[in-house]
Amino acid sequence: MSAWWQGAVVYQIYPRSFSDTNGDGIGDLKGIESKLDYVASLGVDAIWLSPVHPSPNRDFGYDVANFNGVEPTLGTMADFERLIAEAHKRGLKVILDEVLAHTSDQHAWFLESLSSRDNAKADWYVWVDPREDGTAPNNWLSVFGGPAWSYHPVRRQYYFHKFLKSQPKLNLRNPDALAAALDVLKFWLDRSVDGFRLDVANSYFHDDQLRDNPAVPMAERTNHHWAHAPNLQHRTRDSNLPENREVLDKIRAVVDAYDNRFVFGEFSEEPSLLGHFAGRDHGLHTGYTFTFLEDRSFKPAVFAKHYEFLNAIEGLWPCVTFSNHDVPRAVTRYGRTMEADPALAKLALTLLMTLKGTVLLYQGEELGLPDGPIERHQIRDPVGELYFPYAKGRDPCRTPMPWVQGKPNVGFGYGEPWLPVAPMHAALAAVTQERDVASTLQFARKLIALRKKHPALALGDIKVTGATDQILAFERIGGSDHITCVFNLSKSEATVPFDKAGEALLTVGSAARAGGSLILGPRSAIII
Repeated sequence: MSAWWQGAVVYQIYPRSFSDTNGDGIGDLKGIESKLDYVASLGVDAIWLSPVHPSPNRDFGYDVANFNGVEPTLGTMADFERLIAEAHKRGLKVILDEVLAHTSDQHAWFLESLSSRDNAKADWYVWVDPREDGTAPNNWLSVFGGPAWSYHPVRRQYYFHKFLKSQPKLNLRNPDALAAALDVLKFWLDRSVDGFRLDVANSYFHDDQLRDNPAVPMAERTNHHWAHAPNLQHRTRDSNLPENREVLDKIRAVVDAYDNRFVFGEFSEEPSLLGHFAGRDHGLHTGYTFTFLEDRSFKPAVFAKHYEFLNAIEGLWPCVTFSNHDVPRAVTRYGRTMEADPALAKLALTLLMTLKGTVLLYQGEELGLPDGPIERHQIRDPVGELYFPYAKGRDPCRTPMPWVQGKPNVGFGYGEPWLPVAPMHAALAAVTQERDVASTLQFARKLIALRKKHPALALGDIKVTGATDQILAFERIGGSDHITCVFNLSKSEATVPFDKAGEALLTVGSAARAGGSLILGPRSAIII
C-alpha cells in the first residue's frame, strides 16, 4: 500500500505573505487558519508552512533563534496548536519547514558557543583558527555572496556560514549538537505535526579537512542566477558530502518511529546525489532539486532528461515543483513576463499535475500569479540588498496573496503589508476567480481532482515517449489505468503523429485529431 505522501499535492504557505489578521502587515497563523476552507477546496492533501519559529528575520525565518517556539509576529503556540487541529479536521496534514543546518547568530546555542573555546557548546558550530597570515581557512564562498567565513573577536576564530554571516553553520559531527537537532523533530512530532521539509538537506556535513572547493571551469560558468558562488565553485567540500547521508538516515529513523509521517528535503546543489540522499529504504522519503525551479526555457528536453535521470534511480519516489519562495514564479520564468498569462499558467499547472511524484504547489500558483514588481526602497530580502539592480532577490515571488479585489491590500489585511501588493494581482484575486468558471483557480481544482481520480496520474509510472523542440509526450501507467499526455510547450502550432484512441480527459488550448495526426495549438496540451 502506498504512503499518503506518494502522489500527494502539498500546498506551500509562506506565512508572512498569506493572510494578516491583526493589521501589522505580516501574515499570521490565525490568517492561515481563516483560509483553511479555501486551501481544502483545492483538493490538496497537506500544507507546508515555511518557518514559523522565533527569528530575527534577517532571512525571514530561515535564521532560527529558538526551534521549540513560535515567532511572535506569527502568533502563539496556542495559535499553532489550533491551526494543526483545524487543518486535521479538514483532512489536511501539516508539514513544518525545519532548518537544521544552521541557526541564527541570536540562538542561545551560538551565544554560548562563541563565549569561549571550552564551554559545553564550544564545538556545536564550525570554528577554525585563522591561517598564519590571519585570513580565512579556505576558499569557500557564501551562497549569498562573499566569503563563507567570518571572524569573531571573542574566540579569535573564524566561524563558517554557508549563507548570511548571521546564519552560523551547526557542526552536526558533534554528537550533542546532532542529538539536539533530532530532538527538535521529536518536539514537533509530539505536537501532531505530520512531517517536515528540510532546508538545504545536502549541507549537514562539511569536509573536516577544510579542503578548498574546486573551481567551475570558466566555460561552464553562468550568470542567470543571483548567487555568484554556485557559478564559481563546485560545492563538494563545504557541503554535498556522501557521508551527509548519515544525518539523513538518523532523521528518517526519528520520523519513521511515528506513524504515518513524512520527511522530504531541498537538495539545491549536486543533483546527482539525490538518489544517495533519498530513497525507499534510506535517507529521506523524497526530495527535490532545482532542475525545474531554475529552468526558464520551458523546453521539452528539460523535463524529458530529468525524468530519465529520476527513473534510473532505484527506489526513488520523485518530488516535483515549479515554484516556491526562493525562485521567480513559473509564469514569470516561463513567460518572461510580470503580467498575467492564464493560458501559460494553465499549461504549466497541467504539466505539474500530470508528472510523477509528490507535487509541491506554491501559494498563488493555483491563481496563475506572476511575480510582483519591487522597487529599490521596497526590498526586504538580503539577496536583493546584495545584488540590486542586477537582481531583485526573492521578494517578487513573496508578495502578499490576493484574496478580494477592491478591498485594501486586495484582502491580505488592513495594515500596510511588509511587501507591496502587486497591482496586477488584483484581477487574479481568489474571490474573483471563484466566480469565473473559466479561471485558473477553477482549472487547478479540476486538475487536482483528475489527478486524484486516476491511479495512473497519482501513483503510476512515467514513460517519456517523445521530446522535440516543441512536443513533450509521456505515458502514465498504473495497473489497468493508462493515460497519455501530450504537450506543445512552444509558442507555435505543432503537428505530431498520433493514433491512440480514447476520450480526452482534459484539453488546454486547442487540440484536434486529424487522421493519424494530432494538431496542438501554441502552448496547448491534451490528456487522454
